Formats: sequence, structure tokens, C-alpha cells
Amino acid sequence: MVKKKKIPMRMCLGCQEMRPKKELIRVVRTPDDLIEIDAGGKRSGRGAYICPTEGCLHKAVKGKRLEKAFGRAVPPEVVEILKERLVNSRA
Repeated sequence: MVKKKKIPMRMCLGCQEMRPKKELIRVVRTPDDLIEIDAGGKRSGRGAYICPTEGCLHKAVKGKRLEKAFGRAVPPEVVEILKERLVNSRA
């Protein structure tokens, strides 16, 4: 018998849909209390996931879902970096 490998699923903060972890962008609050984008998905700290679409990012920022996930305010620089990454990924 061949076992199927389980695909890890995570919920997008914007659209609130469950998606495979590899399709999402991970934002992490490090133990040093910095909020950064985790390109590799392996950094230690509290993680939150967002779909790579502008609509989901807009919903997550507007609904303050990133702040709720991390328990603190998210710097505007992090939001700008996320927006740039979305634009670059579509190009």
C-alpha cells in the first residue's frame, strides 16, 4: 500500500480560506519581537499566512487581522514590503 503524503494546510488571514502552506506567504513575529517576512517558512516565532494576492493583503490589513495574530501593531514598512513582493511575484 502506498501512503499519500499529508499536505500541510494553513488559513489565509485575508480570505479566511484553508490553502496548502506552500501557496501562502508567511509573516513571522520573531522571538526578538520583530515582524518580518519569512521566505523559507522555517524561522522560529509566531507565524501568520497570507495568500499572494493584493485583495487578501488589503482585507488582512483593513480588518487588523495581522495585529490580532501577532498581538501587536504591524509596522507600515512590513505592509509595504508585502505589497512589493506581491507586485514582483506577478511580473
